[in-house]
Amino acid sequence: MPDLNLDAIEGMYREHHGWLHEWLRRRLGNRDRAADLAHDTFVRILDRRERLYVLEARRLLATVAKGLLIDHYRRAALEQAWLDALAVLPPTHAPSPEARVAALQLLAELDRALATIPLRARRTFLMAQLEGLGYAAIAERHGVSVRSVQNDMTLAWRACYAIA
Repeated sequence: MPDLNLDAIEGMYREHHGWLHEWLRRRLGNRDRAADLAHDTFVRILDRRERLYVLEARRLLATVAKGLLIDHYRRAALEQAWLDALAVLPPTHAPSPEARVAALQLLAELDRALATIPLRARRTFLMAQLEGLGYAAIAERHGVSVRSVQNDMTLAWRACYAIA
């Protein structure tokens, strides 16, 4: 099968952009956000064109768009959790608007980095960092050895350091 070239992408855009925008709008309930994600879908396809082969355009578009939707909802959940945490702070301890934006960006980067490692390693990292559990307690919860927990933490820390 031939590579997806620019003419094919242009044709795919003309033929399917309206459908994709409407598909996303129904899922998001927001026309502007749907337009942004439809655009991002085609940008992602353009970025990967040398590795993509088209069997069915709508299936390809929906697959890429679903990944973008997952990213969108994950970012929204992170942002809401951050805003909820800020809401309980006394005004004197609340970070500046700039610090809030920086923290949200860092949280999103950490989320993306941790998404690259296996689920158990992510859970291990979060148990250690957020719940303050020691390696032995984490090993017991997961039903694995302490050495496995150490390996999971190494994976997680490497992912985190990669964004620095």
